[in-house]
Amino acid sequence: MSDDDKYTPIDCGLYSEYELAIMHRRPLRLHWQDEEGGDHIDHVVPHDLETADKREYLIAAQGDGTTLRLRLDRILKAAVADL
Repeated sequence: MSDDDKYTPIDCGLYSEYELAIMHRRPLRLHWQDEEGGDHIDHVVPHDLETADKREYLIAAQGDGTTLRLRLDRILKAAVADL
């Protein structure tokens, strides 16, 4: 893992918010950056949280069914979606 790609743990309260969204199947509107630094904003349905290689990820589905695996420290903004 390079210094540029170092994982920054997120706040426990925010992690709990993701857990609640998963438990209650609440869609989220997320703004995140991909590995190349590109910005994305989309509505997703969160399914799970996982830890791998000392990093935490949100597993979610986009509207078209595509599965996303988003590193939590790359999510810039999250809110319950009003659909």
